[in-house]
Amino acid sequence: MGNSDHLKGRDIIVVGQQAWDVSIGSNCKNIALEWSKYNRVLYVNSPLDRISKFRGKSDPKIAKRISVVQGNEKGLVSIKENLWNLFPDEMIESINWIKWPFLFEFLNKRNNQLFAKSILRAVEELGFKDFILFNDNDMFRSFHLKSLLKPAISIYYSRDFMLAVDYWAFHGKKHEPELIAGSDICVANSTYLADYCRKYNSNSFYVGQGCELDIFMQTDGLAQPNDMLPIKGPVIGYVGALQSIRLDIAILQHIAVSKPDWSVVLVGPEDNEFKASTLHQMGNVYFLGSKDPSTLPSYINAFDVCINPQIVNQVTIGNYPRKIDEYLAVGKPVVATKTDGMSIFASHCYLAETKEDYVKMIEDGLLKDNADLKSNRRHFASAHTWENSVLEIDKAISNWFDAKRQSE
Repeated sequence: MGNSDHLKGRDIIVVGQQAWDVSIGSNCKNIALEWSKYNRVLYVNSPLDRISKFRGKSDPKIAKRISVVQGNEKGLVSIKENLWNLFPDEMIESINWIKWPFLFEFLNKRNNQLFAKSILRAVEELGFKDFILFNDNDMFRSFHLKSLLKPAISIYYSRDFMLAVDYWAFHGKKHEPELIAGSDICVANSTYLADYCRKYNSNSFYVGQGCELDIFMQTDGLAQPNDMLPIKGPVIGYVGALQSIRLDIAILQHIAVSKPDWSVVLVGPEDNEFKASTLHQMGNVYFLGSKDPSTLPSYINAFDVCINPQIVNQVTIGNYPRKIDEYLAVGKPVVATKTDGMSIFASHCYLAETKEDYVKMIEDGLLKDNADLKSNRRHFASAHTWENSVLEIDKAISNWFDAKRQSE
C-alpha cells in the first residue's frame, strides 16, 4: 500500500489506557499522530477517577485534571493541526476493587455514561461526523462507548495480553472477550494477539508494530559511552527495563557463569528482584542504570551481541518486543527467547528455548557475523514504521466499510 491507500478526510476518536501527557512511549499516540496527517483526530485521555484525585493532588497532571473537572480550565486542547487532546470534564468512580460482578457492571456502565458525555461535548464542539472509534486496550472505561457514542465503526486494538496482569484479570476475563466480540473489527500488534482476538471476532487482523528507528539507523561515527570504555569485550548487552516478570534472571546468571571472559552489560532500571539477585556479585556483569533514550543507540552499537532473555509467560508470550527492532536497526546479532511474538523475527534472530541455547547462539552470533547479515538486519527493521502499521489498520477499516456497503 502507498500514501494513496491511507484513510483520508475522516474524523477519528482515540481512547485508551495512556494519556497524551504520559512520559513513556505509547503506541496509541504514534497511531494518532500518523492518522492526523490525513484526518481529524481527537485523542481522549482516560477520565479522572476518585482515588487518583484523592492520592495525587500534589501531581501537576492530576491537578490539571481536577481543574478541568471543576470547570476552571478548558479540557479540549489543540496539539497540532488536525489533532486535539481531551481532558474529560467528568470524574468517574474507582470501582476495580469491587468483586461483585453485578455491582461492578452497574457502576462501570455509569462511568462509561459520564465518559461518553464528556466525549460527546467535544465531538459537538469540533463538529465531528460519522467518526471512527479506536479503543487501545481500554476494556472497562470504554466498554460501552460503541453503544453510547454510536461511531461509524468501532475498533479494538490489542497490543498486550492484559489479562495476565492482576489489575485487569478479575473482571477482564469476562469483559475483554465481550468487548472484542462486540467491536466491528479488532487489530493487534502481534500474531499471537491477533489469534487471541480471532477467537471472539473473525474480523481480527495482525497490523504489525511501528517503531521510531531513525536514531538507531544512524550509527556511523557514534562514540562509545564513557561507562562502556573500561568494559572488555566481547560484550553481551541488553537495553530496557529489568523486570523479573518479563526477564529470566537464571539465563543471565548462566551466561555469566558459563563464559567468564564475556561481559554482560545491562542498561535500564531494575526492579527489586533484580536488585537482590546474585548478578550483582558477578564480576563480569555490569549494571549501568537508566539512560537518556537518545544515548541508547551508542550503547547498542557498543555491544557485540544483543539479547532479550524473556521468561515465557502470559505477559511475554504474545508481546511484540520493540527493542528487537532497535537492536536490528543498529545491525547487531540478536539472541532472544523463542515466543509466538518473536516468530516474525525468526529469519533475522537466533531464537533460544533454553539457557544452554543462549550460550551456543551467542557464540554463533560472535563467530558468524558479517557485513551482509548486518545490512539485512537493518533493512528488515526499517520496514517496521508507524506509517506501515497504520496503513494496515487503514486497510482493515476500508475493507470493513466495503463489505458493509456490498451487504446493504
